[in-house]
Amino acid sequence: MKSVRYSNKNLLFYFFGGLALMFIIAPVINMFWATEMNLLFATARDQDVRASIMITLSVSLITTLIFAFFAIPLAYLISKTSGWVRNLLMGIISIPIVIPHSAAGIAVLGLVSRNSVLGKMASQIGISFIDSPWGIGAAMAYVSLPFLVISAVNGFSEIPKNLENAALNLGASGWQVFSRISLPLAKTSVFSGLILMFSRGISEFGAVIMLAYFPTITPILIYDRFTSFGLEYARPVAVIFVLICLAVFLLFYLLANKKHRDA
Repeated sequence: MKSVRYSNKNLLFYFFGGLALMFIIAPVINMFWATEMNLLFATARDQDVRASIMITLSVSLITTLIFAFFAIPLAYLISKTSGWVRNLLMGIISIPIVIPHSAAGIAVLGLVSRNSVLGKMASQIGISFIDSPWGIGAAMAYVSLPFLVISAVNGFSEIPKNLENAALNLGASGWQVFSRISLPLAKTSVFSGLILMFSRGISEFGAVIMLAYFPTITPILIYDRFTSFGLEYARPVAVIFVLICLAVFLLFYLLANKKHRDA
């Protein structure tokens, strides 16, 4: 009887799991299937599409690398806390995830606008966050930074404390413990967090459009083509961007697995 119940449970799980999987795959397959090849090739040669993809990928990558220098130490410090302090910090980190991204864009805009203190300071050295890659990067970073921090916190939290304590007792400095023990042991989670932050950045729309409609990133270009010309002209841009995102994500995934196997 136990084997029958187990088999019935598996069949039920396969059915509902398959429905969830199809819900994810079906829209993507339909999008590819409905796109005309001649229009797809014409879109791939469009300079506006190429420029939008380039700025989307490059700004997200640069933003991820820059903010990693701040996010990783923060994650390490959070991993060493406990109780209400840890819960409070994790709650603050999660704010960009739970609020609407249009609201996130307005919040960032208020911080970096030309009339704000930070905006005025930036303008003195020739930096403007409005309609510039700086604004795109600020919006991307705000909504994607939690993914890196949370993943890194989980990685650092799994490190046995006795390893770090043993290194300290043997005379290692705090920096040596972090760079030679903590970070190498948590590197898989950290690298996964970097991938998630980068991936979340390139897909952002709501927060970016509040700060920078131009230069146009690909999610905004897709929206612009849809509102201006309709689904037929927006779909090829989406297909090309999805293919590039999948290729980049697959590359990062293979690199992450290689690092994990090497570790």
